[in-house]
This record gives sequence, C-alpha cells and structure tokens, in this order.
Amino acid sequence: MNSSTPLGTTAVRNAPPVTHAHFSIGDVVRHRLFGFRGVIFDVDPVFANTEEWFEAIPADMRPDRDQPFYHLLAENGEASYVAYVSQQNLVPDESDEPIDHPGIPRLFGDYANGKYSLRAVHRH
Repeated sequence: MNSSTPLGTTAVRNAPPVTHAHFSIGDVVRHRLFGFRGVIFDVDPVFANTEEWFEAIPADMRPDRDQPFYHLLAENGEASYVAYVSQQNLVPDESDEPIDHPGIPRLFGDYANGKYSLRAVHRH
C-alpha cells in the first residue's frame, strides 16, 4: 500500500474547536455595539463568509472566527436588511417587540415571548 498514512492509523485534520451556539433560529437578538435588532434565520458554527467581508471589518473590531456566526433578518429603524453577526456581538433582545422585515412571513409564523416559530415547510 503506497500511502502517507500508516496502516491502522487515521490522518489528523485541523478542525476548529467545538463551539456552542447561544442562540437559535427564530430568536430575536440585538447587536451589542450598534443596537440594531434581528431574527436569526441561519447559524454557521464558525465564520463562513468571504475573506473580503472579514477584512472590511476594522482590525480592532474583528471578531474571532472560531465562534458561531448568525444570519439575521435585521432592522435598524430606517431600513431592513440581512446581517451576518458573530456570537460575541449579539445579546437577547429585551423589547418583546416583533421585527419589521419583509422576509419574515416567508420563513416564520407566530411571534411570542421573543421568538418566532419557523414555518413547518422550512424545518429539517
């Protein structure tokens, strides 16, 4: 057998440390620095955006890559948009107010207790 891994051993791969998401799909959260609010519609266990996006963040504000990143349907009082935010920059939203975003009805149903219920058609 012509292989770089000896028989009976497993090749070691560099994997990011295990991370735990503090939030889940449907949670309403607030950005701890910029104050905008949003509802989570997807979670990446570690940073999974482009290098260009990451480098656009000022160096002194760049988050650690090895943490969950959340996709939000976000609002800031002036506009609605999609945001990609590191876990370290999110806190639970205490306002108990729904999010005003046109994408919410396609993904979510009812809003109660700071959380949206995911429509059955989008559940795995």
